[in-house]
Amino acid sequence: MFHKNIKLILAALISVWSVYHFSQGNIMNGISILFLAGIFVLLYFKNEFIIMAFLQLRKQDFEGTKKWLAYIKNPESALIVKQQGYYNYLHGIILSQTNITQAEKYLRKAVKLGLAMNHDLAMAKLQLAGIAMTKRRKREATNLMAEAKKLDKNGMLKEQMQMMKKQMKKI
Repeated sequence: MFHKNIKLILAALISVWSVYHFSQGNIMNGISILFLAGIFVLLYFKNEFIIMAFLQLRKQDFEGTKKWLAYIKNPESALIVKQQGYYNYLHGIILSQTNITQAEKYLRKAVKLGLAMNHDLAMAKLQLAGIAMTKRRKREATNLMAEAKKLDKNGMLKEQMQMMKKQMKKI
């Protein structure tokens, strides 16, 4: 993994190389090399290890997700802010299976840093509501559920919210 600034420097150098090919009359080579520069720009905004971790999470392979996240050594300097949010979000989801106190810490940090997609933010708040509910903090859980409901515009988390409301009535 390259540092985020190195990715931009490589993209700039490759773009200069592409301009050189354009000036020599090799138009197709210049276009192809510009696509190569575009890959580095894309990887600046979407970290490759986080993408691989999401693919592992999609297969419900939590160990594989941990492995891919472990490749990111220093997330504060290697990732932009939204990527740091997703890094913490993934850690929170993984730890919610085993250690809810640590999962709460990671999910709160992910919400604070921000997530690009509203449904991801809704899922993080719903997870936090579940954690608050297990710790008998009903008011906090209710507030988080209301925030998650506002963010879930497509109704993807409707069933989970209904189940949590039923469980909350028992508290």
